Amino acid sequence: MKNRALAHFRESIAAKQASMVLVPSIADAARLFVSCLLAGGKILSCGNGGSAADAQHFAAELVGRFERERPGRAAVALTTDSSIFTALANDYSFAEIFAKQVQALGRPGDVLLAISTSGNSANVLRAVEVAHAQSMRVVALTGKRGGAIAQALRADDLEIRVPAERTCRIQEVHLLTIHCLCDLVDAEMLGAQAGRES
Repeated sequence: MKNRALAHFRESIAAKQASMVLVPSIADAARLFVSCLLAGGKILSCGNGGSAADAQHFAAELVGRFERERPGRAAVALTTDSSIFTALANDYSFAEIFAKQVQALGRPGDVLLAISTSGNSANVLRAVEVAHAQSMRVVALTGKRGGAIAQALRADDLEIRVPAERTCRIQEVHLLTIHCLCDLVDAEMLGAQAGRES
């Protein structure tokens, strides 16, 4: 049991080390988020399962706070309203549960944070397509080979693709990426000491 647990720690460390190549893309995504927020826009986030939890975590950190007191930032997780969720899944299809919300809530200049470890989540892909139709840019957190979502991205979108195959390792790096994004947004909007207070 101990050796198995230790193997998880070692594999997680290796995945994070391999993912340090993503830092420039993470910084670019943070700049995009800052530009969006300063222009009065908002960030919509979506994903399934553990990625839904990551979408909610990201929105909670922006609307509330990350590590420093500051005004709330405009962010909405599209994974939280069970009435909307079940109505859309029932009346249309599960593939439309995020797309319909992006169509209703998204505006030109907003950004979609699309999270899928495989890059092949059909409902996240549909959200990306509708975001483009709404003149929104997309930041995609993916893994493995990027999947259909990577293929759907436009030149001005950003993909942060974790170089790992196991879903659990990809999710761990996604969470670290989300924390980096929150810290970088605060540092840019509040000053370089953001994140030093608790």
